[in-house]
Amino acid sequence: MNSPCIVRRAGVSDALVLRAIRLEALGDTPEAYGSTYEESLNWSARHWRKVAKNWNYYLGECDGDVRGMASGGYNDAHPGTRWLYGMYVSPSQRGSGLANQLVDAVVSWARGEGAKEIFLHVTKSVARARAFYTKVGFVENGETIVMDRDPSIILCTMVKTLD
Repeated sequence: MNSPCIVRRAGVSDALVLRAIRLEALGDTPEAYGSTYEESLNWSARHWRKVAKNWNYYLGECDGDVRGMASGGYNDAHPGTRWLYGMYVSPSQRGSGLANQLVDAVVSWARGEGAKEIFLHVTKSVARARAFYTKVGFVENGETIVMDRDPSIILCTMVKTLD
């Protein structure tokens, strides 16, 4: 019997597992992320340690293996707001509740920051992600932007009110 998945904040010792899950995400749905597989593959070990230490990543661990990630952060284009970034769950864990746990972790962080709402950008063409975010209470706010690295990729902005 599988044990429940846990979500925990990443630390510097998680640099290699963060790299592995990020590369898995980029291989699975490359259009959903601001960086490319090739770019991330070429980041140095030092860079990954810095990311794991300084960025606000949460890892979803199931039976001892990292099977998901999400990050909470800020957006310079929208001062004072809190954002969900880099969300991914391995195909083997989709539908298991791990995605909800990851969103909950980032929402808890945002609440702790005093936020009344949390935002995200989701690729218009990734319907399953948009459906998931809608299911957990995010709504499109009508804003769309083009992805910096590829102007053919359109991102929708979604927001969730934190009650």
